[in-house]
Amino acid sequence: MALLELKDITAGYDKNIILRDFNLQVERGHFVSLLGSSGCGKTTTLRLIAGFSQPQAGSVIFDGRDITHVPLHKRNFGFVFQSYALFPHMTVFDNVAFGLKMRKVGKEETRKRVLDMLSLVDLDGFEKRYPREMSGGQRQRVALARAMVINPDLMLFDEPLSNLDAKLRVKMRVEIRRIQQELGFTAIYVTHDQEECFAISDEVAIMNKGVIEQMDSPAHIFNRPRTEFIARFVGFENFFDLIRSDGAWRTQSGDPLRVPEEKTGSTYRACIRPEDVKIHPQGEPCENAVPGEVLVTTFLGRNVQYNVGTAIGEFTVKTDQSVVYSIGSKVQLELSANKIIFIDPINT
Repeated sequence: MALLELKDITAGYDKNIILRDFNLQVERGHFVSLLGSSGCGKTTTLRLIAGFSQPQAGSVIFDGRDITHVPLHKRNFGFVFQSYALFPHMTVFDNVAFGLKMRKVGKEETRKRVLDMLSLVDLDGFEKRYPREMSGGQRQRVALARAMVINPDLMLFDEPLSNLDAKLRVKMRVEIRRIQQELGFTAIYVTHDQEECFAISDEVAIMNKGVIEQMDSPAHIFNRPRTEFIARFVGFENFFDLIRSDGAWRTQSGDPLRVPEEKTGSTYRACIRPEDVKIHPQGEPCENAVPGEVLVTTFLGRNVQYNVGTAIGEFTVKTDQSVVYSIGSKVQLELSANKIIFIDPINT
């Protein structure tokens, strides 16, 4: 049984419905990220789980218990905010100890747990400092320690690294993942950063307009997207239709293509990444050839990107500089058979 389950949730603000018939399951000990663009519903979902807001319909189930209407302070969830939300007039020790004092934990036990937690987040000796005396990364570590010191049943992260510079974000995401694996807590992490999300998660739920388009492991989402929305989200740029005819898969122009798998239907949307398309001079023999003309050439440093017009649509190709094609060159594209992915059409 899942540790956390959102069942048939409808939620929003006034008449603005953000989630409708929304469902989510999170297994114990898993690190699950909610990923998507602004307005997709990921923060609304996190707020419902935390208890900051309640759904208009549906249930929030935690460890077999309905907590839909259980108030925030009785859920024993740790929350790490985007803005740290530290008390500026309190020392690091008092910030981390705040939740324990609210729970009336004894002084000796509080001191031990706070110092142990500061050691875990690599802040030994910082207990007497104030937030203003620390860097952004150090303050985020304090916020992390404060959330974890209460031994929460669930950890919630609301874009906790968005205020840090790129190098520090990479370092902090490694630290968060290390601590999660060391302690084994269950976590839900909201972000709009795909690289950050894929690096840190056991499972990723990619959201679009209030629904989960796909929830799976990062590797599976990256390599086997189920819909056109997911495929575009993870970097596929070339899309075309395949039609089953006379025992073979053919493009819209009728040319046969060898593909890596069999499907039961007769028409599918397919996609392939720019780096998995090879470009050759016109007339050069190759498998899965699609003739075309170079429309745009873009220099990318070590690589060159070509936009190639074909009878089945415009393709983006990224390749090395071993051969450079000028605008107007007649070429043919080789669609690597084992890199063609079948997806289901979706209206976006």
